[in-house]
Amino acid sequence: MKLKKGDNVKVLAGKDRGKTGKIEAVFPDKGKAVVAGINTAIKHQKPKRGVKQVGRINITLPIDLSNLALVCDKCAKPARVGFKLLGDGKKVRICRRCSEVLGQTS
Repeated sequence: MKLKKGDNVKVLAGKDRGKTGKIEAVFPDKGKAVVAGINTAIKHQKPKRGVKQVGRINITLPIDLSNLALVCDKCAKPARVGFKLLGDGKKVRICRRCSEVLGQTS
């Protein structure tokens, strides 16, 4: 998986195209991710026992991973992600544009 929780991403397609945000959760089996402030919708919540917030509430919906691009820290642009094995056997993500290491993977 090329994207993980905590990554800064840019939206490539959809109603929020061009916006950036941080990934809050990733669902690899569904191929979706929840990005803070992206793909929001209004849910009308009826009063029920145990529900504290009622009325119109904003919720963030998952967005497809194919519509997201990881933003490189060095070049500050959306990057294609590649993988590279280091000498000590660690697998790291790299930016295809500037060859900078993006983060550790397990």
